[in-house]
Amino acid sequence: MSDFFQAVVLGLIQGLTEFLPISSSAHLRIFPELFGWGDPGAAFTAVIQIGTELAVLIYFRKDIWRIGRTWLRSLYLPELRGELDSRMGWYIIVGSLPIVVLGVLLKDVIEQDFRNLWIIGTTLVVLGVILGVADRVGRTDRPIERMTLKHSVYLGLAQAAALVPGVSRSGATISMARFLNYDREAATRFAFLLAIPAVVGAGLFELKDIPGQDNPYGVAPTVVATIVSFVVGYAAIAWLLRYVATRSYLPFVIYRILLGGATLLLLATGALTA
Repeated sequence: MSDFFQAVVLGLIQGLTEFLPISSSAHLRIFPELFGWGDPGAAFTAVIQIGTELAVLIYFRKDIWRIGRTWLRSLYLPELRGELDSRMGWYIIVGSLPIVVLGVLLKDVIEQDFRNLWIIGTTLVVLGVILGVADRVGRTDRPIERMTLKHSVYLGLAQAAALVPGVSRSGATISMARFLNYDREAATRFAFLLAIPAVVGAGLFELKDIPGQDNPYGVAPTVVATIVSFVVGYAAIAWLLRYVATRSYLPFVIYRILLGGATLLLLATGALTA
């Protein structure tokens, strides 16, 4: 029963943090240690993220259908290739390549070395500062309609940095988008869409390890955590899009720095082990 309780808590954490620029993978690494539960592992973390990405697929279903349909039709109808939805299809594909390539090449390092809490605490602070600077200096005069192929490459490279827990896929992508002067809503929306292939792909890739020794929770608790993350994540998407339409990312910047600093302090005092 304790495994199911822990799975529900971790599903809540995943659902609440996946779409905020504060790194869900960092929270799934730090908080279980604070609770004395140990590291849930890379496989468990990747698979329950499928729940939150399912929330994205449902929430943005009209956008995804329109983009996918227009992109496919543009392959044989040249007159559609200049339309935004057709271009967005290519931008998401191109932007997904860096994290896919690096994820495969660095799989062992990601699942072992990068999960060190010293690294996670440091990246929480550093990327928090970067997000704050980007949001402050970035203008808000570029809507998503002005996205370019070159910018999709930059955004994809930024997302790839999130292979290190503590960086945050949305945080890294939004920071780059703000540096490129995209408005907050455009930055957040594209970050959500760009994450779909990477997160779903990683989750499906790790599915084979769920029944194995690398997953301390087993199949049933992992399914429960995934369902919880889906329900909570769906609500979080709607809230975040409303929030960023009128407000800055400063609260998330402050939270990242506080959490990262607290993690490093607990490590330095021996209250946490890396």
